[in-house]
Amino acid sequence: MSGHSKWATTKHKKAVIDAKRGKLFAKLVKNIEVAARTGGPDPEGNPTLYDAIQKARKSSVPVDNIERARKRGGGLEAGGADWQTIMYEGYAPGGVAVLVECLTDNRNRAASEVRVAMTRNGGSMADPGSVSYMFNRKGVVIVPKGELAEDDVLTAVLDAGAEEVNDLGESFEVVSEASDLVPVRKALQDAGIDYDSAESGFMPTLSVPLDEDAARKVFRLIDALEDSDDVQNVYANFDVSDDVLAKLD
Repeated sequence: MSGHSKWATTKHKKAVIDAKRGKLFAKLVKNIEVAARTGGPDPEGNPTLYDAIQKARKSSVPVDNIERARKRGGGLEAGGADWQTIMYEGYAPGGVAVLVECLTDNRNRAASEVRVAMTRNGGSMADPGSVSYMFNRKGVVIVPKGELAEDDVLTAVLDAGAEEVNDLGESFEVVSEASDLVPVRKALQDAGIDYDSAESGFMPTLSVPLDEDAARKVFRLIDALEDSDDVQNVYANFDVSDDVLAKLD
């Protein structure tokens, strides 16, 4: 899983500064709107909204965009869409299992775009439940390394329910049960440790190692999926070594 995490972290950093910035912003704003609609517009009483706003701020989304999304979702301002969360399952080249999480106001469009991205890039759709059992929902907090040592982070979060701390190079990944995400995030804050994002996501129970050729095909498929406005997250059970990552970079 370490290779996948490192790749995701590197991709996130690049996404903030590349030509897809507007697309990334739109997805982060959508998360805020849905969180506010689900749990209310007050970030202090809605941890999911709090973390969605934090991630948007860290990704340089303008404050006005964040506020408008919060108000739309919370019913304080007109114009919110009827977003639905849909999960699609499939396989990437090399037998890699893929979960595609969509947030859309048009189920037919989302299904069509996911299917097209899959079939054009060597993937295939799978029946519901045939892939998801290979993943568990976890809480994941990304902490920029700075002057921190792994022990500093581990000491701060261990009693809050963290299961592991992974070194991703320029940051640490703190993994917990999804239900312990808020206590872990608060433990970091109490310890004065800054974090980039805190959110629940799916992590694989087993991973498939990829060589350079297979990794390139899998990344191409994931890029195609993420290019859809309806796709919020893509999870896959691959592992890529540092050597292969370096060649791909």
